[in-house]
Amino acid sequence: MLSSDSSDLIRQLEERGAKRVALQFPEGLKRKAAEYATTLMEAGFEVIVSGDPCYGACDLALDTLGDADVLVHIGHAPVDDRPDVIFLPYTVGFDMSVLDNALPLLQRARTGLVTTVQHVHLIPEMEKYLRSKGVDVQVAGGRGRTPHRGQVLGCCFSTARDTRADQIMFVGTGLFHPVGIALTTGARVIALDPLAGTTREVRRDALLRRRFAVIEKARGAKSIGIIVSTKSGQRRMDLARRLASLSPSAVIVTMQEVSPDELLNLGFGCYVNTACPRLAYDDQQRFPAPVLSPQEFEILCGARNWDDYEIDEIP
Repeated sequence: MLSSDSSDLIRQLEERGAKRVALQFPEGLKRKAAEYATTLMEAGFEVIVSGDPCYGACDLALDTLGDADVLVHIGHAPVDDRPDVIFLPYTVGFDMSVLDNALPLLQRARTGLVTTVQHVHLIPEMEKYLRSKGVDVQVAGGRGRTPHRGQVLGCCFSTARDTRADQIMFVGTGLFHPVGIALTTGARVIALDPLAGTTREVRRDALLRRRFAVIEKARGAKSIGIIVSTKSGQRRMDLARRLASLSPSAVIVTMQEVSPDELLNLGFGCYVNTACPRLAYDDQQRFPAPVLSPQEFEILCGARNWDDYEIDEIP
């Protein structure tokens, strides 16, 4: 752990009077668990490390708090207010010159700038650099589940919408975020991976065609499982109850970890996902039956028109 990070964390723990500390890491940072734990133990704390899978700040290891005074969640910004949780950022930097790779794809138009929490500390520097290249950059303030300026999550794209820009530049890895931005804003989206240096325009048409096929496949299902996550920031029981009321074949199913094997064992002909939105969009090929988003289930039941298609977000 960097000395500045460790001293700040130790100060926060001491201010809370904590003696026993639970640590939680997302999958990409778990190898740093021993380093963090050693630093805290040398400072006099008793440490417990959560070894369960973790996919974000919506997936807190709250069960460890029965054995600890505070949970330290590394790598994500908070999605809700938890006085018993300390959110410790993990930043990833890059050379600003990599932004040049996106310039040939950017049109002369108002350009929204968004990124993930790992790079959000670089938003001011990215703004300055792009403006020096003649780009009309707009960054929206954070709110709700995305507290930082320009931050997007896989379940929340408000900072992209709030730019009201004709095109959005997403800086980060993977395609789910930029596809979600394209679906929720209708804007042209340019995705730059600052670590690989690759840039591409992301179109919503291909995803919409795939999702239409999944909806049609689900029409033959004789039983429907409405998945409700028991994870701290994903539990949407009210939404599940409303969706279940749309079909006499729908049954609410609570799950901690949504996996292909568990869905296969349950045996429903179709599932509706109210947990992490990425499950339906990113992992469909892994599941044994069609997995719909809430909005797609509304289309299936005739409660929503296809022309009103929206990507699922957690407000």
